[in-house]
Amino acid sequence: MKTVDHKCPSCNASIKYNPKDKNWVCEYCGSKFTLDELKENEKNFEQTSISESKELKEKEENKDASEMDQYHCEDCGAEIIADKNTAATFCVYCKNTAILKSRLTDKFSPSKIIPFNKTKEDAIEAFKKVGKGRFLMPKEFSDPKNIQELTGVYIPFWLYSCKMKGFVSGKGTKVMTWSTYDYYYTKTDTYKVERGGVYSFENIPVDGSERFNNAVMNSIEPFNYEELEDFNYSYLSGFLAEKYDVEKNEAKKITIDRAKTSTLNDLESKARTGGYASFVPSQKETDVQEEKIDYVLLPVWMVNIKYNDKMYTFAMNGQTGKMIGDIPYSKWKLVLFVFVLFIVLFGISLLVTYFV
Repeated sequence: MKTVDHKCPSCNASIKYNPKDKNWVCEYCGSKFTLDELKENEKNFEQTSISESKELKEKEENKDASEMDQYHCEDCGAEIIADKNTAATFCVYCKNTAILKSRLTDKFSPSKIIPFNKTKEDAIEAFKKVGKGRFLMPKEFSDPKNIQELTGVYIPFWLYSCKMKGFVSGKGTKVMTWSTYDYYYTKTDTYKVERGGVYSFENIPVDGSERFNNAVMNSIEPFNYEELEDFNYSYLSGFLAEKYDVEKNEAKKITIDRAKTSTLNDLESKARTGGYASFVPSQKETDVQEEKIDYVLLPVWMVNIKYNDKMYTFAMNGQTGKMIGDIPYSKWKLVLFVFVLFIVLFGISLLVTYFV
C-alpha cells in the first residue's frame, strides 16, 4: 500500500507545516505556501481510484487487530511498517512524512484539528526549565543532551458537548445556641432544601488513544478550542498522527459521568450556601439533553528522557506549551535538605528552651 506525502508545488520536494507562521515551508527551495494555495494542488494529493480506496477499506476492516501493515514511501520507495493505529509516521530512510490516508477515512476521519503552535525548539526550551523551583531535582537532568526522542504527535480526542438538567433535594439544618445562667440551649431547625438548574458543557475532552496515558493527557489540558480548524491532511506534514481506538460510546460514557458529577456537586454546593449548618441530600437526578460529540486531533509534543539508565516521559501541549512529566530527585540534595532542616529545628528548640 502507498503512503501520501505533501509536495512543494515549485520543486516537488517534501514540505512541512511551520507552527510559527502557520504556513507550509519547503526546506529545499525555501518556498512558503498557505493552506488555500495547497488546496489548489490537492487534486494530485487526493487522487486515489475508487477501486484502490475500496481495496484499502476492505483490508482495514478484515485484517487481524495485531497485524502490521506494510506501506511504501512515496519519496524513496522504502518499506514502512505501521501498526493498526498509526495514521502518519516518518520514513526511517529519507525522514519524510508518510501519511497513511486510508487510516483517516470514513468513521476515522476527524472533523477538526488544532494545528501545532509550538515548535520542537519550544519543547526543548520548556524542558530546560522543568527544574525551575525544584530544589531536589538533579541539575544535570534538564540538560537537552538527555533527550532521547522528541516527537510531535497529533493525538485523537473526543469532544463531548451537552446540556445537563440536574435536581438535588435533601435536609438542611440551622442551629442556634444561647445560654441563661447555668443553662445552655441549642435549637435545631430542619428544612427541606431543593436546588435545580440546567448546565451547558462545551467540549469535554476524552483521550481517544489507549496508547497514551490518560492522566498525562488530562494534565496538559486545557486546549483553546476556539482555534479548531477544519481537518486537512496538510496539517500532518512533519508530524506523527494516531487514529482512535477508544470508541465513541465509551468516550461518551466517561464524559457524561464527568458532566453529571460537576452538575450535582455544584447544586449541592449551592444548597449548602443558604445559611445551613449541614445539608444531607436524599434525592439526586440528572437528565442529558442536546448531545454532540466530535472526533478531533490535538497537538502534543512527546519528550523521552534518558537519565541514569532510566527513561522519563514528558508531554507538552503543542498549542499552549504546558509541560508535565515525572522528575527524579537527587539523593545528596535530599540528604542535605534533611540535614539543614534538622539543624534549623534543633536551633529553634534550643532558643525556645533558653528563653523559657
